[in-house]
Amino acid sequence: MNLTKTGWGALGAAAMLSLPACNGIFEGIYDKPSTATGSEYGFILVDEGTRTGRIYIDATDYTEWHYVDLRNKRVTTCAVDAAAPETWDFAVHRYDAKTNGAAVWESAVKNFASLPPAGSVPLESFVRDVWTTDRITVDMSQMMDGVILYAEDYRNPCLSRWLDVDTSTMPPVYTLSGRVYLLRLTDGSFAALRLVNFMNDAAVKGFMTIDYLYPVE
Repeated sequence: MNLTKTGWGALGAAAMLSLPACNGIFEGIYDKPSTATGSEYGFILVDEGTRTGRIYIDATDYTEWHYVDLRNKRVTTCAVDAAAPETWDFAVHRYDAKTNGAAVWESAVKNFASLPPAGSVPLESFVRDVWTTDRITVDMSQMMDGVILYAEDYRNPCLSRWLDVDTSTMPPVYTLSGRVYLLRLTDGSFAALRLVNFMNDAAVKGFMTIDYLYPVE
C-alpha cells in the first residue's frame, strides 16, 4: 500500500516507510483478562459456550495493522506496508478499522443480547470498506509543521465510528459510541463487535478492548 504526505497547504507523495513485516507477538489464547501491567494481548477471554470473548490490542503504534481471525482466535500484527495474513476477519490500526471483504452495520443497541436477528437487517444497511488516502495516519512527527503522513488503504467508515476523535479542540475529545456493530462476513456468517475501551489502566490511549460475539446465530 502507498503512503501519502499531507500538509495544511500542500499535498504530495512521500517515500515508503521502512517497517517490519508481520509478526506473531499477539498470537495465542489466554484464559484470564489482562493484568495491570498490560502484559497480555490477543484473545484474553474466550467463552465457547456463549460464543463470546474479549480481545485486547496494543494499537499505540501508528505504523501497524492488527489483523483479527475470529475463527482461529488469533491476532497478527503487520506493518502498514506489509501484506495481510492469509486468514483474517477485521483489522485495527489505532482507532481505524477495516474488514476482509465484509460489510458492517451499526446497531442502536449496546449489548449483544439486544441485537435483532442478523437476517432481519436489510443488506443495503451494511457498509463496505472504502479506499482512503488521508485517514490512516502513520507519522505525526511533523504535525506541528502542518505535515502528516498517511497510508493509502481500505477503511470501514462504519466500524471506525466506534470511537469519535474530535480534534477541533485541544486536547482532542474522545467519545466511545458504545454500540454493537454487526459484521456480515464473506462466508455468509455474522460477527458482532463492541469497543469497550481505548485506553489501558494507566490511561495511555491506543489500547483497544473489544468484546465480540461469533458466530451470531
